[in-house]
Amino acid sequence: MNPLRKGMTGNEFRFFLSCDINLPVTFRIEKLEGNLPSTNSSNPADIGSVVVEEKKPELYVECALYIDGAPFGLPMRTRLESSGPPYCWGELITLSTKYRDLTTNSQLAITVWDVSCGKDEGLVGGATIHLFNVKKQLKTGKHKLRLWQGKEADGSIHSTTPGKVPKEERGELERLEKLVNKYERGLIQRVDWLDRLAFKAMEKIKDLESSKNGSSHLYVLVDFCSFEHRVVLQESGPNLLIPASITSTNELVTVWDPEVGKINPSEHKQLKLARSLNRGIIDRDLKPSSTERKSIQRILKYPPTRTLSGDERQLLWKFRFSLMSEKRALTKFLRCVEWSDVQEAKQAIELMGRWEMIDVCDALELLSPVFESEEVRAHAVRVLERADDEELQCYLLQLVQALRFERSDKSRLSQFLVQRSLTNIEFASFLRWYVAVELHDPAYAKRFYCTYEMLEENMIKLGMGVFDGGDGFKLWQSLVRQTELTAQLCSIMRDVRNVRGGTQKKIEKLRHLLSGLLSELTYFEEPIRSPLAPTVLITGIIPSDSSIFKSALHPLRLAFRTSSGGCLKIIFKKGDDLRQDQLVVQMVSLMDRLLKLENLDLHLTPYRVLATGHDEGMLEFIPSKSLAQILSEHRSITSYLQKFHPDEEGPFGITATCLETFIKSCAGYSVITYILGIGDRHLDNLLLRDDGRLFHVDFGYILGRDPKPFPPPMKLCKEMVEAMGGAESQYYTRFKSYCCEAYNILRKSSNLILNLFHLMAGSNIPDIASDPEKGILKLQEKLRLDLDDEECIHFFQDLINESVSALFPQMVETIHRWAQYWR
Repeated sequence: MNPLRKGMTGNEFRFFLSCDINLPVTFRIEKLEGNLPSTNSSNPADIGSVVVEEKKPELYVECALYIDGAPFGLPMRTRLESSGPPYCWGELITLSTKYRDLTTNSQLAITVWDVSCGKDEGLVGGATIHLFNVKKQLKTGKHKLRLWQGKEADGSIHSTTPGKVPKEERGELERLEKLVNKYERGLIQRVDWLDRLAFKAMEKIKDLESSKNGSSHLYVLVDFCSFEHRVVLQESGPNLLIPASITSTNELVTVWDPEVGKINPSEHKQLKLARSLNRGIIDRDLKPSSTERKSIQRILKYPPTRTLSGDERQLLWKFRFSLMSEKRALTKFLRCVEWSDVQEAKQAIELMGRWEMIDVCDALELLSPVFESEEVRAHAVRVLERADDEELQCYLLQLVQALRFERSDKSRLSQFLVQRSLTNIEFASFLRWYVAVELHDPAYAKRFYCTYEMLEENMIKLGMGVFDGGDGFKLWQSLVRQTELTAQLCSIMRDVRNVRGGTQKKIEKLRHLLSGLLSELTYFEEPIRSPLAPTVLITGIIPSDSSIFKSALHPLRLAFRTSSGGCLKIIFKKGDDLRQDQLVVQMVSLMDRLLKLENLDLHLTPYRVLATGHDEGMLEFIPSKSLAQILSEHRSITSYLQKFHPDEEGPFGITATCLETFIKSCAGYSVITYILGIGDRHLDNLLLRDDGRLFHVDFGYILGRDPKPFPPPMKLCKEMVEAMGGAESQYYTRFKSYCCEAYNILRKSSNLILNLFHLMAGSNIPDIASDPEKGILKLQEKLRLDLDDEECIHFFQDLINESVSALFPQMVETIHRWAQYWR
């Protein structure tokens, strides 16, 4: 049973036809609300020496289907229920009638009986409900039916026992219950903190309404079965439209078109003729007119997330030969191809081979899930082969994720990644880790294991002298020992966590373990390549310089000796998924590279992060202090920087270089956190280095998600602005100038950024996996591709001004909420 689709100005309305659903009508009788009338006319009383007690009600619900006013099929009954009020059945009822048999006038008649009262007084009440609404859509979700007390449910066309509360009697409670029904069906967005407040307020309204109205009415709660899409009525057999009786009122009638979503045969024929191979001879010499050229240029500027319309696809196909010299046009042209047509696909592949060579950014788009053709994906790999190792390493995380979209386990992409690893040990180490982490994904474990095996086999076959580290087998063993090291670190963390007492006792235990039972970790038998920086060889852990952070997960701060006599400090975490942090820091590193290519160095700190499992990983340790700690110890950022870079003649008593570094790093991270939608910012995850470089850590919320209500658009805190001399100073103006310049530079690479996130669509990163399409569209929205550079400067300056004005006294209500974010 496939859903039909109706296009509506960019949206799609999907629905099933009732005549196609070969399933029995199913619903759930939930409960009876309200107080039953007393079965006896008076309270228990003495009659002679005998006490007559009120009988406890024993209720059941009878459900009968009526079609066109006549009973259809056998009625069904629930079990007896006596443990109330409220009387809860929660029982699933399945009728013998199927959805395909229903008509416009299909009604469910529900009658409640009490068997404790004897045959004459057993009827409690009844109600009926139409199965289709006025729009001829099947009703779904929970419905509250008011019982007509003392009446059996009437299933005639003009029922005397309608369960719907009349409009004039509906109050606030009925309106809220209707909204709750929509909420439970997923038609209203869920916002946890707001939902809790709303439901608490609703409970109060419910209590108020019931005390005001008393408990004169009884209600039955029925929960109708829901489908993936709406179900629209269409009766089986000939679809005859019976004209309604002519009335004096002008009434709009909704008529469902059963051919919605089907291919128009005449349009399809015209399309086939227009694209026939015979036209290739004519199209070869076609040149677009001035208007058509403008349209083509507009299409080529579309972001990779934009779906082309039928006319746009036709226009690009028509002028495909004249577009071959335009490298930007290839990805758009390949989106126009009808790949199910063998001849058309063959022609497209032939043209692709003769097309102007595309950039690496466009090659990444061809590896996205949109393109399934093996020839297209192989062409993308040929383009990637021209990129150097440094550039490829910027995209390696996404290229590994792109293996999910390949059609075979030993694809051209996996072979290319393995071959490139054989000449670069850093590339090989990261490829091995990225693939190993994905072995936990049951859906793609076989594919990633196949790539892992290929890497192992090819590396072991390497001869002497390829790398400085000896032959291939030794090289592979040096990488395997990285995994053994992380396993030992996990074991240490378990032992340390089990120690009772404060952080100091845990630190003592860590150092004791490294010096005693696990002393082999202080001096390795053979050097191990650092998982974070594979070009660095580490020879052991220095126990005296190793420590534990004071936090719930007790991360280890380890100091490693290096073969060159230096020291490498890392943080090891267990119990936290670092894959999201790894992605964000990779994007910070990439954006830093893009800015530096335009001669703008904003002194960012893209520290290294490596997830070594789905709940463990390593981070580079950067000596720094959190803003919370700095403000606690020094009262202001300025006082802290004066300690390390004093200059009586400099601005605010700090050297001009240090202040410039601080302003630039604030600007860089303000822009990047805005674009990536980084949430949950507070003074503990904003860190400052001695040289004035500010940077962010802990990226548990990205792409617009935030655990706090009313997050401001820009993540700027009051103390940062004050360190620049306030919102009126020349240094703050310079900060805004850097922000706007960086924003426009990064917007130029919007296609690259969007393509990289699209390749992550299949990953298990929480904030992407929940809704990949929505996440990418949010990212695109932040880049404001609808504006030119000048308009973007005004937009971004307004954005900064809005966010900063929230931090200082003159504020309106919305701005006040933003200010609360930092508290």
